[in-house]
Amino acid sequence: MAHTNGNGAQSHHTQAFHRTSLSFSPPTFNGAGSFSGMMAAQAAHVPVPVPHGAAGGQSFSPTSASPSHGRSISIPAGDHASRPRLLTPFDQGDIKILLLENISQGAVALLRNQGYQVDHVTKAWSEEELIEKIGDYHVIGIRSKTRLTAKVFRKAAKLLSVGCFCIGTNQVDLEAAAKAGVPVFNSPFANSRSVAELVIGEMICLSRQLADRTLEMRAGEWNKVSKSCYEVRGKTLGIVGYGHIGSQLSVLAESMGMSVLYYDVVPLMPLGTARQVDAIEDLLANSDFVSLHVPELPETRNMISTAQLAAMKKGSYLLNNARGTVVDLPALVESLETGHLGGAAIDVYPKEPAANGPNTFTDNLNGFESRLRACKNVILTPHIGGSTEEAQKMIGTEVATALIRYINFGASTGSVNFPEVALRAITEGDKGMTRLCYVHNNVPGSLKAVNEILADYNVEKQSSDSFRDLAYLLADVANLDQADLREVYDKITKTKANILTRVLS
Repeated sequence: MAHTNGNGAQSHHTQAFHRTSLSFSPPTFNGAGSFSGMMAAQAAHVPVPVPHGAAGGQSFSPTSASPSHGRSISIPAGDHASRPRLLTPFDQGDIKILLLENISQGAVALLRNQGYQVDHVTKAWSEEELIEKIGDYHVIGIRSKTRLTAKVFRKAAKLLSVGCFCIGTNQVDLEAAAKAGVPVFNSPFANSRSVAELVIGEMICLSRQLADRTLEMRAGEWNKVSKSCYEVRGKTLGIVGYGHIGSQLSVLAESMGMSVLYYDVVPLMPLGTARQVDAIEDLLANSDFVSLHVPELPETRNMISTAQLAAMKKGSYLLNNARGTVVDLPALVESLETGHLGGAAIDVYPKEPAANGPNTFTDNLNGFESRLRACKNVILTPHIGGSTEEAQKMIGTEVATALIRYINFGASTGSVNFPEVALRAITEGDKGMTRLCYVHNNVPGSLKAVNEILADYNVEKQSSDSFRDLAYLLADVANLDQADLREVYDKITKTKANILTRVLS
């Protein structure tokens, strides 16, 4: 069916898609989202006038939509024909998005401004809840607590994309997502400053034993001491992982008079006077503070354990704001209890509570919680490294924008499990242009099959790339009438390599 805007005019920007069955049968779409629904919308479309005087920096709604389905697009300076044409997926308002774990309201606003239906939930969902409800949604947005497993993807017949509103993607079965033709987007850099600032604060708190003094004061105890309390100026910070967070932390630490060593698996140019070491053992033996900033990989699991802790300087401090599996926490407890380490700051854990609340961080979770809580001069925080208003706003904007680009234009740039493909925008002057988005298995002959189907038509532009067993093709085809488009669509969806085919118009 055709979607109508607030003035009763029908939107002519539509999309159809078809996913080849994996181990489940996708539902039949009889209206919006189906080929027939797209054709009906195209047949009945009414050209949308552009407001006179639109200029760079201004925005307008191509559909004059009501507040609940408003769409906006930035209009660059120049003639109308050169402006990007908004390719609306399905009929407006039919994309359903599920946002879990209290994702930024800025992201919610961006997505709703595209006319999408957005369900915003403050908590994570269990696998059972996801399996029951995921089939209703085209996009899901999560943070770090929700687990998207292969079982979930098998039930996600409508799913087009996943947005991880955080740095990590280890909570998503990326292989299962790829097999379903679902790109996963994240925000690898937006919270870098927030994490770096937290580490600076933790180092000062550890060196002055502020956590213990605060607890004592809250209990009514006055304990003014200077023993084993130090300035951070003149001390050495060892950074394991010199990426966006590690390098920002390096600059901040040097500005406070610290020396910086760093270890990374690849040679990296230092910032300031920081110095890269060849072996992690050299860093551990020469650092007063050791801060970890590495991803969760098989190679990084328990990379700091008994031997590495023993190699650290006596009285030094360990800080982990990376991933919970990077540090062998029972071994850390032993090192703290014996007095070898002077303290630690831990923000991440192997298993974390699914929701906020009392009595959630207990031995029932990992088995070491009570011993860790009892250690002196230890800062324990509930995975809040990137939890600032600024970081969450930037993450929300970055991931929501990536989702919009993929849904509306087929651009997969920035995906972590998917070929990165993008084409220049279809403009208002490109009359009769249709964009085909073809997700397929990376097997010999797959592109040949598609190009044979398109051989009798004018392909204005085309781009393709592959990532492991998955490949992705974008093709803009000119002047397809309804009969031609139906034939092309049907033939492509029946190719042997097809995983997911979408039509944007």
